[in-house]
Amino acid sequence: MYRNEFDNKLKQNEVFNAYMFYGQSSFLIEYYTNLVANQLGNKDEIEKLYFDDYNFKYAKDKLLQSSLFSSNNILIIKIDKKLPKKDVTELLEACSINPDSKVIFACMGDSDFKAMDGYFTPKLNAVSVRFFSPFANEAVKLIETHARKLNLNYEISALNHLYFMHRQDLSLCVNDLEKLAILNEKITTDKVNAHCFGIGAVNFEEFLHNLLSSEDISDDLELLLEEGMNEIYLLTQVTSFVQQLFMISSYARVHGVPNAKEILGFVPPKNVWEKKTRLAINIKPEKFLEILNYLLSIELELKSSKIHDSNLYLQACLRKVSVLIR
Repeated sequence: MYRNEFDNKLKQNEVFNAYMFYGQSSFLIEYYTNLVANQLGNKDEIEKLYFDDYNFKYAKDKLLQSSLFSSNNILIIKIDKKLPKKDVTELLEACSINPDSKVIFACMGDSDFKAMDGYFTPKLNAVSVRFFSPFANEAVKLIETHARKLNLNYEISALNHLYFMHRQDLSLCVNDLEKLAILNEKITTDKVNAHCFGIGAVNFEEFLHNLLSSEDISDDLELLLEEGMNEIYLLTQVTSFVQQLFMISSYARVHGVPNAKEILGFVPPKNVWEKKTRLAINIKPEKFLEILNYLLSIELELKSSKIHDSNLYLQACLRKVSVLIR
């Protein structure tokens, strides 16, 4: 199932014997793993097996045996590659045999976990949830939720600024909120600038703007990829940026002045929004379809073809975007 459906299950206090979280967003996988584990029991009742610590026999024995000291027996298994069907099925069955036991699989990384998804069936009272990278408005709401948990006094524009500063990396945003909580002051954009530092040598928002402004992005593009940014992730962020520009352009042509709240669902920092709206209005409407089709064709090539060097291929393709805009 997807996140929205699972959220409804949580609201209805529905409990499963086994959970599997996987997909594009490592942050959401970690977030829901911890959320569910803490709802099922307290910290003393939770044991974690991460990556190389995983041992099938140990995990099965633990799930079959009730704890002498607590009523709940919760096991988190974090993995970066799929497990054999026999292992998973027997662990799920162990939770059916022992009603005190619950197991949560946190499946991290780009491995194909789709096959494992099918092992989590209603018959075994097991559920699998696939997460996609959240849209910007969803991400900012998650940051705001964490800020409220920390009892922070904040301006929403400061949280938006933090999100874009960290190239939309939610984990870094959450870490910085916990640092900002120490200040015991109202969190403003100025406070974020003074105490937080964006990752990497390249301002990602500036890179996207330059790309769609037909400026030379060769050096910045090379730096981004050298810093370890995944090619598919970079491409999807470019596509998302173009989609935002298209929505701004369409809104402006129908209603006049673009409204950030109505278009994006949140209000970005003023300088970011003004720069983005100017860029969107300067691109001819018919160009958006051409650019989006081109970006989707690149993604299809990267995912389905055996390209020898995806890094160089993406660099060459993105440099052509500026040609399409002219």
